[in-house]
Amino acid sequence: MRRDGPAPHTQDSMISSSITELCLNAGGVAVAAGLAYGGFCYASLWPGSRLFGRALIAPRNPDEFALTFDDGPNPIWTPRLLDALAAHGVPASFFMVGQRAVEQKDLVRRVVAEGHLIGLHSWTHPSLARCSAARIREELTRSKDAIEQITGQPVRFLRPPFGARRPAVFSVARSLGLTTVLWNAMTSDWSERSVDKIVARQCAKIDRLARQGWAANVVLHDGGHLDPRIDRGPSVAAADRLVAHYKSTRRFVALDAWL
Repeated sequence: MRRDGPAPHTQDSMISSSITELCLNAGGVAVAAGLAYGGFCYASLWPGSRLFGRALIAPRNPDEFALTFDDGPNPIWTPRLLDALAAHGVPASFFMVGQRAVEQKDLVRRVVAEGHLIGLHSWTHPSLARCSAARIREELTRSKDAIEQITGQPVRFLRPPFGARRPAVFSVARSLGLTTVLWNAMTSDWSERSVDKIVARQCAKIDRLARQGWAANVVLHDGGHLDPRIDRGPSVAAADRLVAHYKSTRRFVALDAWL
């Protein structure tokens, strides 16, 4: 299974060792607690960290490009995004919030019918790193069952909201037959209104990954966990421009191509 992006083992081990050493030498409970919290944040939120478990990021193949979208489906912008992808003839991967999927069943079916992959983004979009194991299982099971009932197809991938995870997230995901997915190219398209800036920042990351020999696992957003109809015009326009820019030199794939 080709699952590791550019995150050397040494980085995690050095950070873990440094936290331990500093905690021992500092001699202060507050300092130690702060350092421990910082280490937890790194391990649970940094996409390249493998301290809590190994996730699918991208293989060493700079010719491949996975375009992924989080927080949908959005009844206004997901259809426009699907139109743009169809015009280019490229697949993508959609990580859907379960309660939004249930509200937009026909749209979910359209995503599958047009050859795209659907993964889980939990039921309500909490930070799973802060949830109990029982809550994690409820979030994933409820979302998985609902989407599978809508599409008639198994769901095999999970992207934790905010990328937040801890060992229990990986454990529950594995028990449900889910591969946990992160990313290696993302910018703040959820708040940035300039299409030019979104595209420029993503291109810089994608090109740097290619120079380093990695495929690109790109995150954009077609929805919003707080507002199901949020304006995602800049993200959809950025996706269209990224595909137009790279489709002559890259092979666009859904994430199941990397298993």
